[in-house]
Amino acid sequence: MNTNNTSTIEFLRSFRVGGYAVFDFVASFLTAYLVAPFLSKLFLKIGVSIPERNWLFLIIPIGVIFHLAFGQMTPMTRGFLDPRGHYLIKIVIFGLLVAGLAGIKMVKM
Repeated sequence: MNTNNTSTIEFLRSFRVGGYAVFDFVASFLTAYLVAPFLSKLFLKIGVSIPERNWLFLIIPIGVIFHLAFGQMTPMTRGFLDPRGHYLIKIVIFGLLVAGLAGIKMVKM
């Protein structure tokens, strides 16, 4: 891997708010915004109606699930799993999950 690319990503990830890399959030939400129309159409073909905006709400909860599944313990994943603290993270993630699931419907095909 080119060390120049690595240092660029490391530089972009160095900008943090509350210990979280701003670049990671921007990249996640931008990706969700760009692929939401495709994902909504794909799920509609299997009988599930997911509004495009719901993907933006679901991106963080989905990210936590994927990080857990692949064993990547990010600060947010650790905070979410911490039984003795990080209640704001837990509330935000559960709130995003509820908001993301609201409006999802099964449709007849």
